[in-house]
Amino acid sequence: MPNRDTLFSAPIAKLGDWTFDEHVAEVFPDMIQRSVPGYSNIISMIGMLAERFVQPNSQVYDLGCSLGAATLSMRRNITAPGCRIIAVDNSPAMVERCRRHIESFRADTPVEVIESDILDITLENASMVVLNFTLQFLAPDDRQRVLNQVYQGLRPGGALVLSEKLSFEDADVGELLFNMHHDFKRANGYSELEISQKRSMLENVMLTDSVETHKARLRMAGFEHAETWFQCFNFGSLIALKGGETA
Repeated sequence: MPNRDTLFSAPIAKLGDWTFDEHVAEVFPDMIQRSVPGYSNIISMIGMLAERFVQPNSQVYDLGCSLGAATLSMRRNITAPGCRIIAVDNSPAMVERCRRHIESFRADTPVEVIESDILDITLENASMVVLNFTLQFLAPDDRQRVLNQVYQGLRPGGALVLSEKLSFEDADVGELLFNMHHDFKRANGYSELEISQKRSMLENVMLTDSVETHKARLRMAGFEHAETWFQCFNFGSLIALKGGETA
């Protein structure tokens, strides 16, 4: 059983900005299942997409890998030979746990876990890239740069999976989905205090975009095809495809 997330169950005198520290890493599996609607569906489908898109003798990147859920899902489903997964996160606590987690499962496809800022990573010979709830934690000015780097590093026929918490251009719909997400968290046992304290810590750190903004950025990066393939309330995932024949 994963450790239960009780980080915000008591009042915190001084709420700083959110960080992916040792305390968060310890309860992260429970936190994400109870906070992100549809998370397990997205993870399992990332594995199915890997079976479809990962090309022989290519590299696969999980950028902002946290504890490696997407990495493990892809590794279980990759059938192409000669592949390598590169999982990247800038949180030492996440990277340490991710390495241990991945080492506890045997598989043919090797995984390299790197502690680094994803802005410093050069993508090469990639057939699939995952940004699973990662872009939203970057400064808005850096988001286009990351998507440009992904497009440049992808092979023709390669795919990017981009999962994000979403904002909405229609304010009424946005408010409805925001409230439904809070209902989801209440139903999963979070108190009003936990919900409000976590929201306060995240508001300066996690700046969300609309699907329209994500699509515009993806087009600017060069992606020929981009569409939402999953959405539950104000959480969703897009797939973007680089045109051309696969190698």
